[in-house]
Amino acid sequence: MRKLILLIVLGLAIGALFGQLMQTVPGYWLVRVGDRSFQTSFWFGLILLLAVFFILHFLLRVLARLRHPVGRLKLWNSRNRNRNAMRRTVRGLVAMSEGRWKRAEKSLVKAADDSSTPLVNYLSAALAAHYQGRYDQADTLLKRAHMSTQGADTAVGMMQAQLMLDRQQYEEAIATLTRLDKQLPDHPQVLKQLKQAYLSVNDWDGLRRLLPRLANQQLIADEERRELEQRAYRELILQAGRNPDDVERVRNLWADMPDHLRTNVELVVLYTEALVRGGEEGIAERLLRHTLKEHWDTRLVLRYGLLSVDPARQLVYAEKWLQERPNDPDLLLTLGRLSLRNAYWGKAQEYFESSQRQRPSGVVCAELARLYANLGEHNKSQLYYRQSVELLDKSLPALPQPSDDNR
Repeated sequence: MRKLILLIVLGLAIGALFGQLMQTVPGYWLVRVGDRSFQTSFWFGLILLLAVFFILHFLLRVLARLRHPVGRLKLWNSRNRNRNAMRRTVRGLVAMSEGRWKRAEKSLVKAADDSSTPLVNYLSAALAAHYQGRYDQADTLLKRAHMSTQGADTAVGMMQAQLMLDRQQYEEAIATLTRLDKQLPDHPQVLKQLKQAYLSVNDWDGLRRLLPRLANQQLIADEERRELEQRAYRELILQAGRNPDDVERVRNLWADMPDHLRTNVELVVLYTEALVRGGEEGIAERLLRHTLKEHWDTRLVLRYGLLSVDPARQLVYAEKWLQERPNDPDLLLTLGRLSLRNAYWGKAQEYFESSQRQRPSGVVCAELARLYANLGEHNKSQLYYRQSVELLDKSLPALPQPSDDNR
């Protein structure tokens, strides 16, 4: 309201000013054309001149528009088609989110040519076709997506790799992702898809090389990384360890292994077995001895007693351990076996019996039964054989057995 009053006052003031000027500033316009002349007051002529100027300006603009009617019609048509394409694209994306794949594909493909983002249309349509099981159509749409937009290689490649993974075409996916990885090193999505592909085909070597890169990009939790590292090295050692000629490869794997895994008991045992099969018992003995200093474990102690590198030296080391663990039944069993390797029959008997007293075991009873049988003490041998069978029988699962009624 205040603005309206202000405008009225301002208009009245300007009108009064012009009225005053018209009275105080006289003058006239005189236009002569041949014998004819036209005369009017200065102010009326000024108003007439301004009116003619505005009319001519308007007519020139109309004429300029009429010169390019086809171009303007095309521009209007293009904008209209783009608006329609945008509406169809939105409908297609909404259908995608609702899981209506056929409708989504139809809307997205129909709008692609007129859309300002044809790459998005074709990629989404390819995904919709894939979810319908129309894999050939999905591949065709991916090709159209690649041709629709310059520089779309990465987006199309990652979509193609994901579809291959969903179809369980793992080898093809790895080939595509490897190419993308060379073009875009450390791309987060490419690294994630590579991890999925390597796990799917049990490519443990590829996975172990990938894990540090995933960690550097913070794409994997520490717990998952440790779990996958252990699994990868376990499988690789098992694979290489089956062939005694691959012992060098096993040693290289151990050298490349992260330090925290070298104290993992399962991996140490597997590595030991591979070394023994490859004729590297000396390295296996040193490995077990050094590991036991840092990490005492039953499996390592028992495996040490099965090695035959230098029985006398091994027995000395084991007896030093006994000073710290005098009542360890597994260490006593190992000492008994090392005593046998040194032909110390009496000492072996004492160690086995001490182990049996600490913890009755079918294995220890079997060792004693075999030792007494070879010493000629058959009564004691039979006694320990029976105890061995009884102890082993207790460890068996409870299962139905035949009786006199159903024989």
